[in-house]
Amino acid sequence: MVRIKHRYLLVNFLYPEAGEVPPPGRNPSSTKPAVPDIVQFNQPTPDYLTPQVLVRCIRDQVQLLYGDYGAGITANGLSVKYLSPATSTAIVRCSRDNYRLVWAALTFTTHLPKPSPQGRAKPCVIRVVRVSGTIRKSEEEAVRRARAAILKAKSGAMESATEHLEAIFGPFDGARKPGVSGRREQATARIEDDDDDDGEELESGEDEDD
Repeated sequence: MVRIKHRYLLVNFLYPEAGEVPPPGRNPSSTKPAVPDIVQFNQPTPDYLTPQVLVRCIRDQVQLLYGDYGAGITANGLSVKYLSPATSTAIVRCSRDNYRLVWAALTFTTHLPKPSPQGRAKPCVIRVVRVSGTIRKSEEEAVRRARAAILKAKSGAMESATEHLEAIFGPFDGARKPGVSGRREQATARIEDDDDDDGEELESGEDEDD
């Protein structure tokens, strides 16, 4: 009995569109979401993208790129084994001999399918981040990348919050503004001078009593 070998493609969906296009005369920065870029790029995938819709999208793209020949040789064994809208991650299974055709079809996809005939296709970038011989390796890589994305998002949020606070209260790295530093140094020198004057008066007073 001949064993049919497959390849498992770990896929990430990225969304480069920052948001709605601002109307004429409006500042584009006012419509920019107040979230780190990594969170914006890895935003959740719409719920209408199901495994069946994704498989149909891949087949249509293969048909567009390679014609009937490509659609025929990739049809056997093509399926979506895992799809997470929350993390925008999917695992696509295909035959080992033709996985590069499926990879190319995913890479050349620029929009998600329309949710309805009157709907608007959502721009996206589909990136294949790993090709494995077993689904277990793809699952481990998906977990590792999800954890790294969470840590990076937290770091970006902390940096953004620090920048906002520094804009209000000044830098937190120990460096003071020139005007503030100069005034503090003058006040310190004035206090030291007053202490020295008091000492001289006491000494002179003791000399007078003697």
